[in-house]
Amino acid sequence: MAGKLKRKAGRRSRVMAIMSYLGILCLVPLVFNRDDEYVDFHARQGVALWIWGVLAILGLYLPGIGKIFFDFSILVITFLSLVGMVAVIFDRAWRLPFVFNLSTKL
Repeated sequence: MAGKLKRKAGRRSRVMAIMSYLGILCLVPLVFNRDDEYVDFHARQGVALWIWGVLAILGLYLPGIGKIFFDFSILVITFLSLVGMVAVIFDRAWRLPFVFNLSTKL
């Protein structure tokens, strides 16, 4: 949705959308702002990124490839989280690559 979604007026909506990209804090907007389409969009993408991060941590237990997978994943998750926060600052709803498809299934 490279465009605008309906969001409630006020600073609370924007703060909740930014929280969506801060690790486990993504669960707060997901639970408490179901009625705000804009926050829900960002919260779902944040949950998808958080799940990927948890899988990356679990991947550390894989011998050999685990560390490489973890390093790559953390780099990509950090970059995509920053892109998501920039989207919120510009009041946009950018579909993050790979993450958006997973987030629609949540």
